[in-house]
Amino acid sequence: MASTASGLTRRRGAAGPSTEGGEESSRVNSPVPRKPDDRAPETSYENSENGHKIAYDPRDISESAERNKQPKLTLMEEVLLMGLKDKQGYLSFWNDNISYALRGCIVIELAFRGRISMQKDASRRRFPLQDRVIEVIDDTLTGEVLLDEALKMMKSSEKMSVASWIDLMSGETWNLMKIGYQLKQVRERLAKGLVDKGILRTEKRNFLLFDMATHPVADSGAKDEIRRRVRNVLTARTVVLPPSQFLPEEMEFRYLRTIAMVCAAYAANVLENALATLGHEARERAFAQVDELLAEYSQWPFAKRAGGQAGIGANLGTVIQEEVTTGKDKELQLEVVAACLSVFTRLDSLL
Repeated sequence: MASTASGLTRRRGAAGPSTEGGEESSRVNSPVPRKPDDRAPETSYENSENGHKIAYDPRDISESAERNKQPKLTLMEEVLLMGLKDKQGYLSFWNDNISYALRGCIVIELAFRGRISMQKDASRRRFPLQDRVIEVIDDTLTGEVLLDEALKMMKSSEKMSVASWIDLMSGETWNLMKIGYQLKQVRERLAKGLVDKGILRTEKRNFLLFDMATHPVADSGAKDEIRRRVRNVLTARTVVLPPSQFLPEEMEFRYLRTIAMVCAAYAANVLENALATLGHEARERAFAQVDELLAEYSQWPFAKRAGGQAGIGANLGTVIQEEVTTGKDKELQLEVVAACLSVFTRLDSLL
């Protein structure tokens, strides 16, 4: 099976509708201000135990509540962490797919966080998922540098398709007018972000003719949790995902987010690292299972699940349908997730 191949090559597909993008703006436009009469007060007060008044900004409370609903790590960070060698602190030099897959994860993460969605236009259904146009529906900063940089570009440019954005952010374009949309040094920036979060540390290693900064694992808890979650989804008959700081109980689309992470790791050619402890037959069944997941969730609406390989993840169809039903008003966002997974299926190794 091609899933265990080392160096993978992406099959170049159509880059989607060709539109001229504008230059990147220097900042994200602020949301439309509310009218003065319904604007939240900038300062409020609450009484402390000793009777003194304590001032606080209600917006800080709102931002804190938003952060509590988000995982500690983004999808991009989880995929990168899965690919890193624990002690050496670098990715395989033969992995050609991970950079492209990480750009797809950026688009998926923005959709999960409610920042982008498919353009609400009934005629979009005439086009394949990956060629449908996306738009920014909320330009509020996320606090994650790469996400905010991508959001800023999407906000300031003409609207383009899912496939176009992933291609442009990967630098796969012959259009010199759009070369500025490439996100550079994504892997290194993600690794430094994981250092800031205490997951990795930075070391300098000598590779014959040059020195290179590497990022070995400092806190193995995060990577162990990701591995457990991957094995759970790909080997358990009934999938149950306990809440953690990496998958908060209050977070929307917990199961769908995990499936997107597994499929992205597969497309990035790093999934095998999470399955190394399995025997050969169990590993083969796991890869067959992720093939099925990618086929089911790379279309919209999602395909009805028949029970999976040998009954693996038999409950996934039900729990994800519940998540979709609960987030009924966010179907255009989930359509973006499905579109990104359909782009991943263009990888030669997955065809």
